[in-house]
Amino acid sequence: MNTEEIMDLALKLVDMNCIPADSAIHVSGMNISKVLLCIDASTAELILAKNLGCNAVITHHPIGKASLNFHLVFDRHVDYMLEHGIPRYIAEEAVRKLKERIALRTHTTIYTHTGAAAEKLNMPLINIHLPCDELMRLTILSQLRSSKIEKVSDIKAAIEEIPEFRNSATRVQIPHGDSFNKVSKYALVVAAGTNGGYHIAKAYFEHGISTVIFLHVNGEDLARLKENKVNGNLVILGHLAGDSVGLNLFADVLEKEGIEVVKLGILGRD
Repeated sequence: MNTEEIMDLALKLVDMNCIPADSAIHVSGMNISKVLLCIDASTAELILAKNLGCNAVITHHPIGKASLNFHLVFDRHVDYMLEHGIPRYIAEEAVRKLKERIALRTHTTIYTHTGAAAEKLNMPLINIHLPCDELMRLTILSQLRSSKIEKVSDIKAAIEEIPEFRNSATRVQIPHGDSFNKVSKYALVVAAGTNGGYHIAKAYFEHGISTVIFLHVNGEDLARLKENKVNGNLVILGHLAGDSVGLNLFADVLEKEGIEVVKLGILGRD
């Protein structure tokens, strides 16, 4: 396979018609038979891949120009919020604030480094973010829908049945709210670039969603929810475990296509 075919394979798995802004082919390559699959890539991972006899690196998190364009996929948050009955003007304003914050942060990125190293090493390099996260989202959503969810603790228990979460050193947490609280409605808010932060969580809570599920949350956003006494339950799943779900599923498909996959830092299912 070549790099374009690998990217196309990822897109087709989740019915995407074009490469999302947080994913990219950074260095193209042909006749790929063995890949290093990892969550983050730097020069070290590229050299490791070469030493292991890999002829491409597939990394998850955005690098290069994909890291600068990362915030452009946040509009999926608007779609999710509309699906849960939140008025468009509130959803768009909450997402605008998130975009501003992340765009300012990524403006400082030294975005050329890893791609330039890959070129020097003649190592094909792809990053696939949103498609793999969507595989993860669909897996978690299916698990939740097949489980009996009455209390917040039921969400935690259901998700920890997924092997990657069961095997993770970080557990599913409820940093805001209480595990004994009843769940009237929940929203799984993942595969939208990054977690929604304070403004998006608050919008859900104020529009009839008792429980919001993020992959992760930063301390500042959590502190604001608590300081402002925003009523609701926030469940955070765990970054590595969530990313591992999507990457393992993609690895399965690559292996069916005859590509040998060397996984680095990805939680197993055993």
